[in-house]
Amino acid sequence: MHRKHLIAAVLLAATTTGALAPVAAARPSDPVQRQLDLLVERDGVPGALVHGGGRTRTAGVSDMVTGHHMIGAQGRFRLAGNTKAFTAAAVMRLVADGLMGLDDRAGTYVPQLAGRAVTVRQLLKQTSGLPEYVSLVDWSRAGTPQEYLALALGAEPAFEPGADWGYSDTNYLVLGMVIDRASGVGFRTYVERTILRPLHLDDTYWPAPGESVLRGPHARNYGVNPALPEAGVVDVTKLPGYEFGASGGLVSTPGDLNAFWNGLFGGRLLPAWALRLMTRDTTDVGGRDVYPAGSRYGYGVASVPLSCGGVYWGHGGDLPGDSVAGGRATGGRGTVTVYTTTWAGGGESLGHVQGAVDAALCAGGGRG
Repeated sequence: MHRKHLIAAVLLAATTTGALAPVAAARPSDPVQRQLDLLVERDGVPGALVHGGGRTRTAGVSDMVTGHHMIGAQGRFRLAGNTKAFTAAAVMRLVADGLMGLDDRAGTYVPQLAGRAVTVRQLLKQTSGLPEYVSLVDWSRAGTPQEYLALALGAEPAFEPGADWGYSDTNYLVLGMVIDRASGVGFRTYVERTILRPLHLDDTYWPAPGESVLRGPHARNYGVNPALPEAGVVDVTKLPGYEFGASGGLVSTPGDLNAFWNGLFGGRLLPAWALRLMTRDTTDVGGRDVYPAGSRYGYGVASVPLSCGGVYWGHGGDLPGDSVAGGRATGGRGTVTVYTTTWAGGGESLGHVQGAVDAALCAGGGRG
């Protein structure tokens, strides 16, 4: 779908879901709950959740037809852009094992990029200049990574490699193809072997080809289906998850995502020097995309300042049917995941999502 049509569809979702959402009772004494209630009452988010420190807070409903309470920490959801952190960790595992180098040309592993001066490091840092493929895809039919990359390569580069920063799912689409070649087993299998199994993330999985439903307990998701934007806001719980691939395809739970952040930043996946590169070789992205002032983007992870001092490290992800934010804070303040059942990646809703993360971590609600 053309980029401007995709943007219009997302804006439509953000402005029309308010008419459908239930009203939650305000609990002003709890700053975390207050942010969740604002998401439901003011922003029209059907359901929202904060999980950290062994505690789960919710607002709204998990199903707008039945009116059931919002699902808890056991619920599955699509990680969307948070998948990039798993992909980046897998790339750094290959680098640590000497199977590839950060300054290798991506064309060494991906023939479609032969002759282009794009490196693995630039893909990780979102500084390659490769244009976004998502807005060019016809989501009414399945495609291959090679087909999606061809769409991006047919468009004008956003900038010369290394000259600027620009968030693009194409970077991580390519990194999945790089892992395929360097590991010899495919990026999904490699992530399972090196990240999911070692951290015992038993509720996290890659959807199978053709699989559009979520396994296990989950909330319903609502938004504009990119394959049928003319239908307006609909139930988008079913989506082509397999096609989202290395840039956004994983499905997880709040507990598993928190365990991933703790495992990654706790040094259980990578040697210390590799983790330092991920978090110190960074770009100032404050005020760009969804990032507030003072944010920095590293290798598939970003730091966001906290109002109480320090930062938290994580990522974030948005689809027409959900938004996910959070990560692990410095200073021992813990780890938290925020999840909404519709797109909440802009305007006041984005502020309330980020506010929920900040309130939980600054109150110590992510510890434990």
